Amino acid sequence: MASKKRKPRKTTPRRARYWLDDPRNVDRLVYGLYAVCAVLIVLDFFMERHSPFAIEHLFGFYGIFGFVACVGLVLAAKELRKAIMRPEKYYDR
Repeated sequence: MASKKRKPRKTTPRRARYWLDDPRNVDRLVYGLYAVCAVLIVLDFFMERHSPFAIEHLFGFYGIFGFVACVGLVLAAKELRKAIMRPEKYYDR
């Protein structure tokens, strides 16, 4: 029997694997962030604050303030997008 020549297989380049590609590492990172948040909440009970405003002495003030500020930035960005958005084919001219 005559041997047939095989065509060389096309190989696809392997994609590099990064440490966050593994779901276990993502879970570890999330649980680590949860632990840091829990420690900070516990420390909030024991910290003595020297702030000029009375509202800053409330439990969790800085977390609530940060969340409200973040939501405000997102809403402001959505409105700003409407004001400065260009048509889809603007750069095709």
